[in-house]
Amino acid sequence: MIRSLVFTIILAIAFFAADYYTNPVWLHPQWKAILIFFLCISFLLHRLMSAGFQNNREKFVQMYMASIVVRLILSIAFVAFFLYRKVDQKQLFIIDFLVLYLFYTGFEIHTLSRNLRRDL
Repeated sequence: MIRSLVFTIILAIAFFAADYYTNPVWLHPQWKAILIFFLCISFLLHRLMSAGFQNNREKFVQMYMASIVVRLILSIAFVAFFLYRKVDQKQLFIIDFLVLYLFYTGFEIHTLSRNLRRDL
């Protein structure tokens, strides 16, 4: 969980610096809400995976697949909520969200494969 927090802090510093110094056109004004959402999702999925991994190591694959489905459903609900509230620059919001979704998914896969190599 500490790695996810550090990863989010690094992204937040990069986004804050870009927003403060350059006012980029590729950064949606709601980037803070998106980062907080992904931090909460990371925490939730970390707790789900650790609970599933402690009880039965053979159910790891099922718990990982369940975490992917939970992340996808919550992501769709998050985007739908903001689109329902008529967020400005919808296309930019969706693109920023998808880019961060890919960053966090890649980070999760990297962390998971690193932990699995250590456990073998």
